Amino acid sequence: MSKPTGTVQLHRIIKAPVERVYRAFTDKSALEYWSPPYGFTGTIHHIDVREGGGYNMSFNNFTTGSSHSFTVKYVEIVPNERIRHTDSFDSGPMADVMDVLATFKPVACGTELKIVQAGIPAEIPVEFCYAGWQESLAQLAHLVEPDVPDFPEE
Repeated sequence: MSKPTGTVQLHRIIKAPVERVYRAFTDKSALEYWSPPYGFTGTIHHIDVREGGGYNMSFNNFTTGSSHSFTVKYVEIVPNERIRHTDSFDSGPMADVMDVLATFKPVACGTELKIVQAGIPAEIPVEFCYAGWQESLAQLAHLVEPDVPDFPEE
């Protein structure tokens, strides 16, 4: 008999072009910036953005100094439309594989972003996942919404 798992579904309008929002899901530095929730820093140790590729990342608890790492494997990538990947913890009691689907749709005021994360281990309360995602998506918006021009070259 399998353990019960949780699912979170998120929906957000990001006031930025779909190309910029999508790029934040595939750029190493951007992922390190926005994906860790408040109180954590993130380090990507390896990234290969293609179907069959993935990345290995650590979230580091700034308060305690502890960290946990996980591996992401890309299952499907449709640029500027959809990314599906699996996530699994690299060690510890939670051996479950989670499935994450992020969809990107251009809308009049930017990008409609929908995320579904399924297979969340029973050891992680779903409300913690919602809280973490809400913090991460706020950081994502802070990254992609400003339209910052380059300085002119002299």
